[in-house]
Amino acid sequence: MQFASGMLRDTASDKVRYDLVFDGPLMERLAVHLTKGALKYAPRNWMKAAGIEELERFKQSALRHMFQWLRGDMDEDHFAAVVFNMNGYEYVRDKLAQEKGGTQ
Repeated sequence: MQFASGMLRDTASDKVRYDLVFDGPLMERLAVHLTKGALKYAPRNWMKAAGIEELERFKQSALRHMFQWLRGDMDEDHFAAVVFNMNGYEYVRDKLAQEKGGTQ
């Protein structure tokens, strides 16, 4: 790709579009959820999780919040909590895989 200035760059057509994750309400709702957790515990406290016990806790919490979201409970943002716990689960899963020498 050539710009009017003459600068040349590889095309972006086959690159991941990270900017698209900000469309819709999810990112703000997740940020609010993470902020509440940071105030209650510490920023990035969830990233200390490292074992099977934490992995299972993330899964249990994701399922509980999913049912609360499906039921229409409005006492907290259960959808953001589902996403948070799924992310935590995947974070720990990847960490455990790396310890075993794998990628996933």
